Amino acid sequence: MEPRSPGSVKHARVWYGTRMATAPLIGVSTSVTVGRKPERAYVNAAYLSAVQQAGGVPVALPPQLDGAARRELFARLDGVLLTGGGDVDPARFNEPAHPTTSEVSPARDDLELALVAWALDRRLAVLAICRGVQLLNVARGGSLYQDVASEPGTALAHSQRAPRHQPTHAVKVDPSSRLARVLGVHELRVNSFHHQAIKALGRGLRAVAHGEDGLIEGAELEDPSRFVLGVQWHPEEMASHDEPARRLFQALIEASRARTA
Repeated sequence: MEPRSPGSVKHARVWYGTRMATAPLIGVSTSVTVGRKPERAYVNAAYLSAVQQAGGVPVALPPQLDGAARRELFARLDGVLLTGGGDVDPARFNEPAHPTTSEVSPARDDLELALVAWALDRRLAVLAICRGVQLLNVARGGSLYQDVASEPGTALAHSQRAPRHQPTHAVKVDPSSRLARVLGVHELRVNSFHHQAIKALGRGLRAVAHGEDGLIEGAELEDPSRFVLGVQWHPEEMASHDEPARRLFQALIEASRARTA
């Protein structure tokens, strides 16, 4: 890494073979403990590893950031990774909570909704995973199934008991979508750890991947000039050994690096 004078360049510079490239800063949303002390912000290491493996620099975005610190950190980002975790508050899409609703954090919802608005306004690249794609959909005015086992009802195990890195069900991807171009395939097997899912799509989003039961497994902005896409599965858990999963993070970094040129 080359030396930098204070305040000169906000991005890390790293060597790739014989050329130097700018490593984009990727804001990674974090989970937060709910109803437990001490309060903690945390993120699964697989997200951080996947970003770094693809050539980016992950920056944790805890819900505890106050307004000034939040704005200061947002302004330095080149891309955004919305991670999995607890449920999005159903009040955010004007519904009463289902009995299975859990781990709701108003602070996390507030930060991530602000983050999505910031990223879309400034045309940052966004990759949204599991809860992340649900949050993205709600941020665009969409709604969620609060418990897919009972609404709409499915026999497919969306909360698998198999190891996290192991795919357990098939997903078909729209061949015309950006997601298909990124993944390099039109059908794949994925892992699954969720009980909420997209119901009504938010403004400007299109469904581009579906599970065997018809549930939406992937969504992206309709604007082809924007890198804003989300998947319901957990590619970070497979990025070390699965090419389509790896390609998702590489695409996020490439789209984010374009801002640093």
